[in-house]
Amino acid sequence: MNTVATGGAAPAFVTALLGEDRSAQLLKLLAGLDAASLHWVSGYAAGLAARTGVAATHAPTPPPTVVAPTPGATLTILYGTQTGNSRLLAERLERQVASAGLSVRRVRASDYSVKELVRETLLAVVISTQGDGEPPDDARGFCEHLLGKRAPRLEGLRYTVLGLGDSSYPKFCEVGRVLDARLAELGATRLLERADCDLDFEPVAAGWLDQTLAKTREALERQTSPVATVVPLRAGSSAAPTASKEAPFTAAVLVNQRITGRGALKDVRHVEVSLEGSGLEYAPGDALGVWAPNPPELVDAVLSLQGLSGDEAVTRDGKTLPLSRWLSDALELTRLSRPFLERHATLAASPALQALLAPGAAEGLRALLKSHQVIDVLREHPARWDARELVLALRKQTPRLYSIASSPKRVGAEAHLTVAVVDYEAFGSRHLGAASHHLATRVAETDTVRVFVERNERFRLPEDSDRDVLMIGPGTGVAPFRGFVQERAETGARGRNWLFFGEQHFRSQFLYQAEWQEALKKKSLHRLSLAFSRDGAQKVYVQHRLREAGRDVYAWLEGGASLYVCGDAQRMAPDVHEALVDIVTTHGGLGREAAEDWLKGLRDQHRYLRDVY
Repeated sequence: MNTVATGGAAPAFVTALLGEDRSAQLLKLLAGLDAASLHWVSGYAAGLAARTGVAATHAPTPPPTVVAPTPGATLTILYGTQTGNSRLLAERLERQVASAGLSVRRVRASDYSVKELVRETLLAVVISTQGDGEPPDDARGFCEHLLGKRAPRLEGLRYTVLGLGDSSYPKFCEVGRVLDARLAELGATRLLERADCDLDFEPVAAGWLDQTLAKTREALERQTSPVATVVPLRAGSSAAPTASKEAPFTAAVLVNQRITGRGALKDVRHVEVSLEGSGLEYAPGDALGVWAPNPPELVDAVLSLQGLSGDEAVTRDGKTLPLSRWLSDALELTRLSRPFLERHATLAASPALQALLAPGAAEGLRALLKSHQVIDVLREHPARWDARELVLALRKQTPRLYSIASSPKRVGAEAHLTVAVVDYEAFGSRHLGAASHHLATRVAETDTVRVFVERNERFRLPEDSDRDVLMIGPGTGVAPFRGFVQERAETGARGRNWLFFGEQHFRSQFLYQAEWQEALKKKSLHRLSLAFSRDGAQKVYVQHRLREAGRDVYAWLEGGASLYVCGDAQRMAPDVHEALVDIVTTHGGLGREAAEDWLKGLRDQHRYLRDVY
């Protein structure tokens, strides 16, 4: 078991608080303890503080409690997430188990070693599936280890898996299914059968959480000593912000400015909103969640096409609203779902739709889901819905996440966004993106938007501010790097910053051009590599600029730099990865397999981080 080094002199603030003798005694007592034991001691100390009133000002609500851990008597919750939903559910399970007086720990997959599995007795895995059966970035290493030849036998483990996914994709919840099967193959026993959640995950997830708690209580109460001490779990650390995904903050729009020039094919907006009074905090790399209504003209088009009254009251999940409110504020109209298509194919008696839903038609279905909105399907495959059936068939609305393009150290209680507005003609009509259109039409200093902060702990600047940083962000993927550069400037980081940015045209689509030029002058940005794909005879992308600067890129990485990639997951991210493999083989003298392992090593060290979508 790994232990934490506590030798040497105590920090000055500890000595000042406790005195030299007591601080020396404290270090002696803590020497050799592992991380889990240190967490327990921390909780115990917090419990004593709470009883004497010391922690009262930091814990407005009573913290959950946890039984002091007995070896082997702990539920480990392992999660992997791309958008934050798996983390939220893992946190809910942690709170429920802790509140029941049971020992629990929660670990992100990227921070977990598969070697720990041999010591686990109870494990709950909460993991999402991305795209066509891929694990989230923060769980890639864990999945590779577990599915590899070196995975340990796990006869002493009992486990359960909650998968999150999108049923519109052929490999729905594939990662959860594969991990569930692999754990059983390695000899582990299911504590509870796997559950698979669609985008509307609450109904399935709630049942899985309750059952997992019950099974955990049954298992741990048999293992835990009846005289175990109950202490607060990290008192004061669980206070939730005022606003959240479930209770978003109504933020005033301060700025709404187009930052692409005349003639640009894309309308990209710089939007600034106020977080004053929200209780929300963020760090560079986090995202802002935006709840947005569907475009009014789209709602009207659906109602008109179906001959329905927007005033008709409809009840779903115990809530009654007029149909127009359901279609505007609560249900998806700009994104299709497989369940809706299945119901509509039957209602319309459409052989074409039924063929796309058949096994083996994955590519055609994927193309339809990408290109069509609900209104397109209703027009192309006519069928008459009644109000209640339509409300029940449509997917619940989900918030859109935008990388925050600012540092709070620079802008204070504000969050800045870089928004590409979705607005195009298709199938004979105008198509709008719900959130981007909503943001683009907000009037500065007049309108508001409903927002919350989605933490992204897997996309953080290095703790060591002397470390160099390479940032690859074409298009609106540059957003978080604006925050990174601001943060590094405000904190006086001594490491160098190198940005790779790409777009179609230099003149009209060089996002934040003046800011990057100013940063170069002030040495808060040390290198800027640009790729404008439509300005020359040959299309040039960021991966080409990477290869051209391959020697320096490799030298930076060899010297300890951290590498960040943000943007399109389908084409850009794989192309950038291929360029990196080529750089390592060319300038590192490695074969392809060794180069892949070298990059995997960067990822395991949290030095190759991606935020792709």
